[in-house]
Amino acid sequence: MKAFFLLILCAAHACAQTAWPEKPVPSTSERVAILDDKRIKESSGLCLSGRDPSIFWTLNDSGGEPCVFAIDRNGKTRAKVRVRDAANFDWEDIALGKDEKGGPALFIGDIGDNFQMRPTIQIYQIPEPQISEPGKVVEETISATPVIWRVSYPDGKHNAESLLVHPLTNRLHILTKSEEGRSALYIFPQLMRMDASMTLEKVADITFPKLIRAGKRPHDNCMTTAAGFSPDGTRMVVATYSSLYEWKLPPEQPLADTLKQPPARIEPELLRQVEGVCYEGDNLTLWLTSEHLPAPLLRVRRDG
Repeated sequence: MKAFFLLILCAAHACAQTAWPEKPVPSTSERVAILDDKRIKESSGLCLSGRDPSIFWTLNDSGGEPCVFAIDRNGKTRAKVRVRDAANFDWEDIALGKDEKGGPALFIGDIGDNFQMRPTIQIYQIPEPQISEPGKVVEETISATPVIWRVSYPDGKHNAESLLVHPLTNRLHILTKSEEGRSALYIFPQLMRMDASMTLEKVADITFPKLIRAGKRPHDNCMTTAAGFSPDGTRMVVATYSSLYEWKLPPEQPLADTLKQPPARIEPELLRQVEGVCYEGDNLTLWLTSEHLPAPLLRVRRDG
């Protein structure tokens, strides 16, 4: 009898996965710029500035300096900011949110854990730094003292490369990553504490499908590398090495229920190692970066 129920569960799981779209929605990709700062060699996250809509923030992956970089749409670096008293153990994503006074803040996700050995992970929060004028020499500056949020998962250790901040609630979320495609979205407590490690709450399990795409391995499509909410909170996108997956988020429906529905699949220009994604202020256009040099800045628009 137990084997019978297991068979039913496996069949249901297989059916759920076949509902995910293999055919992408029509879209247009445009390589807008190449980042000309060779120090940005492992761009591992991307978010839109809260001060200047023509600016993005990015950072390097593990082993890089504990710095964030502001870049413009011409690929020029406009700020390099060292995060005070920070270490880049495995920085994997950056997201825009708000501080306790409502000012723009950057949230830096030190959340990578390839060997699933970290008892806690951490998020650095800093006020969004000032950005230099175009054409001026960019001096390295140092951030204000960061707020550090330490968290652990309720169900063991996980690797993750995706940090999201909901624009309406300012709640932080983490989406985990695995080579088999099994991921989960977790949310931070509503009442945040700096004096102790907090426990995340699971929102939903999501299994991303393996998919063949020329130039990529099938399991590249199921490994999550970045994610973000649109500025108005009506959409959520997840990047893998091969595809983008986007959900529309009805305001009256819990996020956990929405994520049970199949997303739209977007197939951008093939990049070497996509690890950064964010929305434009129009809540529709997507921007991507990729690790390794030369690092491109790619704009993706759904057609129609």
